[in-house]
Amino acid sequence: MSRLAIVATVVFWAIYVVYTILRQFIDNGTQNFRFTTEAVSYVIVVTFLTFSALMYLVARQGALIRFRDHVRVPRAELDRHFAQNHSSITVLVPSYSEELVVIRSTLWSAALQEYPEMRVVLLVDDPPFPTDPDVAAKLDQARGIAANIMEALSEPRSRFADARMHFELDSMNEDGPSIEAVRQLAYQYFWAADWLETMAEAEKIEDHVDEFFADQVLRGLSEELALVGTALTAAADQGETPALERMAELYRRLDWTFNADITTFERKKYASLSHEANKAMNLNSYIGLMGDSYDEEQTPNGLVLRPSPTGEFVIPDSDYLLTLDADSVLLRDYCLRLVYFLEQPDNARVAVTQTPYSSFRGAGTRIERLAGATTDIQHLLHQGMSYYNAAFWVGANAVIRKGALVDIVEIENIGGFEIKRYVQDRTVIEDTESSVDLGTHGWSIVNYPERLSYSATPPDFGSLVVQRRRWANGGLLIMPKFIRQVRERRARGERVTLTEIALRTNYMTSIAWASFGLVFLLAYPYDSRLLSPVVVLAAVPYFLCMGFDLRRFGYRFSDIARIYGFNLILLPVNLAGVFKSIEQAITVKKIPFSRTPKVKNRTAAPLLYVVAPYVIVAFSVITLARDVIAGNWGNAAFAGLNALLAMSAIVAYIGIRNSIVDVWIAMTGWLFVPVKQKPAASDTAPQDDAPIDWRSVLYRGDAEGMPSAAPTKKPRPAAPTTRKGA
Repeated sequence: MSRLAIVATVVFWAIYVVYTILRQFIDNGTQNFRFTTEAVSYVIVVTFLTFSALMYLVARQGALIRFRDHVRVPRAELDRHFAQNHSSITVLVPSYSEELVVIRSTLWSAALQEYPEMRVVLLVDDPPFPTDPDVAAKLDQARGIAANIMEALSEPRSRFADARMHFELDSMNEDGPSIEAVRQLAYQYFWAADWLETMAEAEKIEDHVDEFFADQVLRGLSEELALVGTALTAAADQGETPALERMAELYRRLDWTFNADITTFERKKYASLSHEANKAMNLNSYIGLMGDSYDEEQTPNGLVLRPSPTGEFVIPDSDYLLTLDADSVLLRDYCLRLVYFLEQPDNARVAVTQTPYSSFRGAGTRIERLAGATTDIQHLLHQGMSYYNAAFWVGANAVIRKGALVDIVEIENIGGFEIKRYVQDRTVIEDTESSVDLGTHGWSIVNYPERLSYSATPPDFGSLVVQRRRWANGGLLIMPKFIRQVRERRARGERVTLTEIALRTNYMTSIAWASFGLVFLLAYPYDSRLLSPVVVLAAVPYFLCMGFDLRRFGYRFSDIARIYGFNLILLPVNLAGVFKSIEQAITVKKIPFSRTPKVKNRTAAPLLYVVAPYVIVAFSVITLARDVIAGNWGNAAFAGLNALLAMSAIVAYIGIRNSIVDVWIAMTGWLFVPVKQKPAASDTAPQDDAPIDWRSVLYRGDAEGMPSAAPTKKPRPAAPTTRKGA
């Protein structure tokens, strides 16, 4: 049926072009210039929109094949592999002004990964020395989360490390485990399960994300450990014992699960690191320091890090990196399964593997629920893109081979300090551009066909605007680099299929052409002769398949209509992102990175994005009335549908009351100007006797270390006298 949907889309598009467009020119001879222009532009719009629908169906087909063929690796095989391969992994969690409860859940989900050698680093990107007492208190709490988790883990960590050591010592003098040893191991698993269950019961549940963390992360691991304990008890009751090596693996599993090293790092404390305000440079700053030791040196510019073989500040290196957004949560065997996948011989050139994140179930708002539906659809499409070697790194979570990042690093010297860029920050979709860089160097990206990671979706329209405007910005800028990548890969003799090119092109640029195409269809009164039911038939397979996919993921089939209305009110947001890309292409000036607000309270939306959806509704109503009068029933039906769905989306996802509040804030916000206190006269008056900041002068080598006022000329001190011959 999926293949049939692909064929039907192509056939109906071809029928439309031949029997509607070409027939008009053949039957009516030479058409006037206006009709010809309308026909050409309408065919272009329809073709691009049909192409995007076709790419959805193609990616979906690949995903279905991958899900069908995927065989889950048994747990015993994973344990056996990591008993012999102790590769290390560092989990990097970039954070900026996050809610404390959000950071805590993310770090806990990383800390409880069942992995042999793991280091978790919270990369706090807030200004390190805030003057606001509330902000400073929140920052101190964020800094303390890592230490709190380490303290909470201390009891199970020491318990299972001791239990493992005693078992290994005892087993040295035994041919096989005894029944009592099996029961003791079962008891350890039950103890771990009870510890996690106690923690889950103590969790404060305020929303569906907290509930997911307690149920899926804590209780999910608890139930799995309890199941192992039950199996061991059953073996003992039947008078049987697992193999000695299997017992050792099970002890190691307990030890590894509670043995993560968790710490915090703040790049903005150091003048020698980049302070550019984006997630990419937050990651790059830490990755660039890995594998070396440093001395901290205080300079007039601030604290700097100097590489030193004997430095006390040591940042260990690792074989793999896991980049994890601070609002994402991992299930227990994420690292184990993905690293196992990377370490298979056939995957030696896979740089990144990931499970594109899914949305938390049970969203509290309608807009969060629908945004979650589009997120779950994207999970399906990314899986399908892997089938055609067209996958992209999705930055919310991914396991990355450190050696692959070393291949694509760019190094520059800024202010005397070496700045390394592993993840590109030229655009605000840094993961997409880095995917192209990795492909240029012969690396590939593969999505693991399971749901092992979940992430928050924006709970209100204001925060959604920030996120989707950033997503719409940058794809056009990356296309030239992708074209060069294709040429270089073909020059090396690699096979680059047209399907891969089409899927990647659609991923990076479809927001641009879909947005402009929809504007043309909404705004321009096309000749009714260009309309045909065949155009609708070409879109039917796309909407039917999406409806089935939504229902499969736990949503309603009718959500396809809600998603269409949802995309209508996001049309101005997508256009703004596209125009920002064009602006950056012309000015060669980076677009500021706008972080998606992840707060409990509602985020106000900018005036343009609140008013524009109402303009779309009003224009659609005017178009409906005009086409009804003119008897242009096809255009009238399209305009009426847009007006109805857009207005429904406004009511459901923005809210009439919230719209009024946001407009009021935008209209009156400029009236409120913060009062800046003037410094006291004594602070600015020139002081002839002001001491020279000699440290700044010696460090910078210019007049920056002098007082702010122009110094008066002072006599130089006389040269010191010395004894003759000294």
